[in-house]
Amino acid sequence: MAGVYIHIPFCRKACHYCNFHFSTSTRLQESFVISLLQEIELQKNYLSEPVSTIYFGGGTPSILPSADINRILTQLQKHFIVENDAEITVEANPDDINLEKLAEWKNTGVNRLSIGIQSFFQEDLQWMNRAHNASQSIDCIGLAKEAGFNNLTIDLIYGTPGLTDDNWKKNVDTAFALQIPHLSCYALTVEPKTALDTLIKQKSLADVDPEKQARHFELLMLWMNKAGYDHYEISNFAKPGFRSKHNSSYWQGKRYIGLGPSAHSFNGFSRQWNIANNALYIQSLAKGIVPFEVELLTPEQQLNEYIMTSLRTMEGLSLQKVQQEFGKDIYDYLIKTARPHVTNAHLTIENHYLKTTMQGKLLADGIAADLFIM
Repeated sequence: MAGVYIHIPFCRKACHYCNFHFSTSTRLQESFVISLLQEIELQKNYLSEPVSTIYFGGGTPSILPSADINRILTQLQKHFIVENDAEITVEANPDDINLEKLAEWKNTGVNRLSIGIQSFFQEDLQWMNRAHNASQSIDCIGLAKEAGFNNLTIDLIYGTPGLTDDNWKKNVDTAFALQIPHLSCYALTVEPKTALDTLIKQKSLADVDPEKQARHFELLMLWMNKAGYDHYEISNFAKPGFRSKHNSSYWQGKRYIGLGPSAHSFNGFSRQWNIANNALYIQSLAKGIVPFEVELLTPEQQLNEYIMTSLRTMEGLSLQKVQQEFGKDIYDYLIKTARPHVTNAHLTIENHYLKTTMQGKLLADGIAADLFIM
C-alpha cells in the first residue's frame, strides 16, 4: 500500500519556530491549486500500488476553501487507485475550525484531523506567535467531535523556556480529559534562520534548556503509558486502533508520493523533492514540467534510512530483515556495533528485534548514527 502527501504552502502567520516551506501571502493560492491538479496528472504513474493514505500537510491546509480540498481529492481519485477506506487526514489550525467547514471536509471524504494545538496556555501560544488562542484550542476539539470526527490527533510542544513542569502536565492532562486518541508531542527545536533563532541570538528570547526538554519527555512517556497509550514512535502516542497509518508508512519504508512545493517522494530505491518556491513551482507546472530533483539511494543509504526510522518505532529494527536484505556481514556488524548500547541499557534485543529502551529513546538519533554504515 502507498501514500500521498500534499503540501499546502500557506499560513496566516509565521510561527517563530517553524522552518517548513510556507508563505503568509495567499496571492498565489488559486494558481497553486491549479498547478497542483496538473502535477497530480503528470505524476499519476509514480505509484503502481493502491493508495491507502492521503495526508494534507503544510503550511496550513485548513486555510484552503473546502471546495479546493474536494477538487484535489477528486483529481487524486481520477488518476490514482485510492482505496475506499483510505485514511484521509487534514492538518488544521484551531482558528480555522467551525461546524460548517467540518461538515464540508467530512462530505469530501476527510476522516481524520490533525490539529495544531501546541499548547492550551495563552502565554505559550503568544510566545510561539500562533494564530489561535487558548479558548480556540479547547473549543475546536468539541466542534470536531460534534461534527463526527472521532479519529483526532493533536500536536503539543514541550521544552519551551516558559513551560513549567506543572503546566506541561496540565497540557497533557487536558488532552486526556478531552479524550484525544492520538498525540504527537515534540521538543521545541531552534532551527537555523527561523525567527526563534534570530530572537534567541538577539537575547530577546531565552534559549531552550536541554535538561528540561529531556525531563519533559521522560515525564510524558510515564504519563502516556499510565493512560494506556502506545508509544509507537518517538514523538507519537496512540490509543489502540488510532495510530497514524500515513506516518507509520514512512517509518515502515512504504512508498509515497509528495505533491506541492518542497514535498518529498520515495519509491523504494530513490528519493525526490519538489522545488521549495511557490512562484517557480507554478511557472514550471504551467509548462507541463514537475520541478524536482532526484537522488538514487545506494544500498548503504537504504540501510541507514531503515536503521534511523525503525529505531524510532515501538517495533524496532528487524535483524532478520537486515540479514535477508543486506547480508550476514551487515547483520554481524550491527550486532557488534549495538553491543555497547545494549550494555548501557539504551538498546535491547528481543525476538530478533533491536529496540530502544525508555532511556534510549532520549538518544535514539545518536544511537542510530552510531550504527550507520559509512
